[in-house]
Amino acid sequence: MSRNVTVGLDGSTESRAAAEWAAREAKLRGLPLRLVHVWEPVPEPMAQAPLLGAETQAHWSERIPRETAEGLRLRHPGVHVEMEQISGRPADALAEAAKDAELLVLGSRGLSGIGGFLVGSVGMAVIAHTETPVILVRAGEQAADEHEADPVGIPSAATAYLPVVLGLDTGHPDEAVIAFAFEAAARRGTSLRVVHGWNLPPYFAYGLPADPELNAELGRQEAAALAGVLRPWRQKYPEIEVVEVSRCGSPANHVIDASREASLVVVGRRTRRSPIGAHIGPVTHAVLHHATAPVAVVAHD
Repeated sequence: MSRNVTVGLDGSTESRAAAEWAAREAKLRGLPLRLVHVWEPVPEPMAQAPLLGAETQAHWSERIPRETAEGLRLRHPGVHVEMEQISGRPADALAEAAKDAELLVLGSRGLSGIGGFLVGSVGMAVIAHTETPVILVRAGEQAADEHEADPVGIPSAATAYLPVVLGLDTGHPDEAVIAFAFEAAARRGTSLRVVHGWNLPPYFAYGLPADPELNAELGRQEAAALAGVLRPWRQKYPEIEVVEVSRCGSPANHVIDASREASLVVVGRRTRRSPIGAHIGPVTHAVLHHATAPVAVVAHD
């Protein structure tokens, strides 16, 4: 694996936001940035059309990455920017490109209101079929969004980073996901907020009376389980402030709520070798569509 940050580029607003985020991340990591522009060959009937033909498509396929690279070099001095053009189906080409990267960064289109964010079919397919960490960046994301406001409340990229948020399942914790979150917090010099959601036992659904003492005991057990998982990581990263949040209720909702004050959200995805069935769990799927901060999806066994 070569050491670089790769971003999928198609000229859209969301892919430009992803490219800017990827450039900032490349600088944090001290790595080169690789722009990958994928274009599908023009079908033969369209190739004969003067405005939609192969020459027109080739012109735009060259212009988009070239102009994007020039702008990134100006705005992010010190970051080495490379370009690569690939012909083929975007989902397949990006999944293949991800094999040669430490990170793959993609854009997600913003929706209004409670609709959340749209992760298109290409993004979902890439996430489901690559083992490289994938970061989804919403359209309109700016550097200042990831930082605390300045003393008078004005957004600024010169202030401290907001916390990194990690959604953690204490029943199936994975070292790759946890390590990614701790390293992201260390790189940003910020705290790590670890969010664990848990549900009441199934019999509560059958109308049995609530037992406050039992609820409290369950809460203590879940909080202790979270502390136990994080204990060795606190020792490994003593410089990082870790905030543990263990709450009853939907894990996805708790992570989404925490994303409103986060510089990055980290969630896991269990790797599936079978081509059949879902490849993105329900919590990760919900967070991808509704989190307001960039989301890192880390595959694990």
